[in-house]
Amino acid sequence: MDFSFVGKILLGSTFGLILRIFIQNNFKKSIGFDIQNTSIVNFLSSFFLGILVALNFINNEILMLFYSGFLGSFSTFSSFIYQLFILFKKRKFLRLFLHYIEVIILSFLFFYLGYSLIQFF
Repeated sequence: MDFSFVGKILLGSTFGLILRIFIQNNFKKSIGFDIQNTSIVNFLSSFFLGILVALNFINNEILMLFYSGFLGSFSTFSSFIYQLFILFKKRKFLRLFLHYIEVIILSFLFFYLGYSLIQFF
C-alpha cells in the first residue's frame, strides 16, 4: 500500500467528516415528525453512493477518494445503530421501528434517486 492510496482515503475522509459535522450541527428538519440530523447525513450519503455507482468509475483512485474516503467518513451507520439502541433502552419500541424503517427506506430511495439521475443524463 503506497502513500498516495492512503493519502486519497485520508483526504476524502477529512472532507466527509467536516461535512458530516457541519450538517449534524446546523440542520434540523420537521415534516410532520422530526428527522434527526444523522438521518439527513445518511440520506445524502445514500444519494451520493447512488451517483457513484451509476458513474461506474474504472479509476480506482477516484473510487478510493470518494467511496472509501469521503462516504466512509461521511455516513453515520454507527450513529444510526446507537440511536436505535437508545430507543430500545428507553423501551420506545414503536419509535425504534419507525426510525429504522424511515432510515432504511428513505436511504434506499435516495440511493435510487442519485443512480437514476445519472442514468437519465
